[in-house]
Amino acid sequence: MTQQFDVAALGSAAVDELVWVGAYPSADTKVPVLRRARLCGGVSATALVAASRLGARAAYAGILGRSESSQFVLDALHGAGVDTSYVCDYPGATPAVSVIVLDETHKTRTILYDISGFTGPDDDWLPAALLRHTRLFMVDNFRMDLTIRAAHMARDAGAAILGDLEDPTVARRDELLALVDHLIVSRDYASAVTGETDPRRAALKLHSPGRVVVVTCGADGACYVGDDPPQEVVHQPAFAVEAVDTNGCGDVFHGAYAAALVRGLTLGERVQFASAVAALFATTPTGQQGIPNTADVDRFLKEHS
Repeated sequence: MTQQFDVAALGSAAVDELVWVGAYPSADTKVPVLRRARLCGGVSATALVAASRLGARAAYAGILGRSESSQFVLDALHGAGVDTSYVCDYPGATPAVSVIVLDETHKTRTILYDISGFTGPDDDWLPAALLRHTRLFMVDNFRMDLTIRAAHMARDAGAAILGDLEDPTVARRDELLALVDHLIVSRDYASAVTGETDPRRAALKLHSPGRVVVVTCGADGACYVGDDPPQEVVHQPAFAVEAVDTNGCGDVFHGAYAAALVRGLTLGERVQFASAVAALFATTPTGQQGIPNTADVDRFLKEHS
């Protein structure tokens, strides 16, 4: 019998080349690199690692090849406890490759990414065995045609759909949004889609019957609205921490929310839990290796209750 997973995804995985500088350079200048690291990243891959670290049974079913970068991602996911047995082995396919410049003075990041290796099998391919045996299917806005077909299959099999969407200009955006049961997006994305600068009003516009909407606002916390009356927007304050690296915090928030959802936590508890995980993650400069475990998060929440 095919095993049951708590959360699955087939979206973005990446090899991130991180470069720290004192301040982001202006044009035609040179700046010294303070330090550098090579880590596994990507929207879906990072969220799955977070979910796995927090106790969920997670599986990745993206499209990778035999390149060194593909193997780097597979090794990182396997090492984090994410099942990779459903990954599609396709000649020439690679993960995204990103160069991320982190400005230590202003605490900003600039991401340069290459998805030219996002190739794959014919349109009828889907990891059907996995999609029919997962409780939660996570989608991002890469490989949109494949993602939408996979979301339909997972939904038809009874899975809930969690959306981690970043690009408001992507084709078929509204078609994918209509399939999402748990929509977690940044304030900038919510504003671009709804035209509302106030995250509370944006959350209400993105809300629909049966859908949970969370709009993350960085240091300003998060606003969320559930699917049960009264459908009011609630604010979750951010936890005060000394952040050293916010790269990947949004993806970690999604993975933590997924883990909390499959544990049966209420909406308020899920958002608080995910906020705590993202806050703890921001205090470490080690990428996915800095994602806390459940015991660390529970201790943090008790200290900040």
